[in-house]
Amino acid sequence: MTVALMWEARAAEGRGAELLEWARARAAGLALEPLRSELLRAPQDRVLVLTWWEAAYDDDLPELPEPEAGLISRPVHRWRFESLGPAGG
Repeated sequence: MTVALMWEARAAEGRGAELLEWARARAAGLALEPLRSELLRAPQDRVLVLTWWEAAYDDDLPELPEPEAGLISRPVHRWRFESLGPAGG
C-alpha cells in the first residue's frame, strides 16, 4: 500500500522564503527516505510538502516537525491519505 503524507504551513509575515528553505531542509533530513517527495508553494506564503511511502496507513512514518512559532502564522496542517492509484482508472 502507498500512503501520502501532506504537511502545510503558512509563513509569518515576510518569512515565506525562510519557511520554504526550512521545509526543504527538514524534508531532505527525514529519518527514512520516502518513495517520492515534493515541495510546493502557494500565495500567502504557504508551503506544502508531500511525501509518499510504501507502508500501511497507520504505520509510524517520519513527518516534518512544527516550525518555531515565529516562523509560522498558524499551526501546521497535516493529512494522511491512502493512494488508490491513477484518477482515470
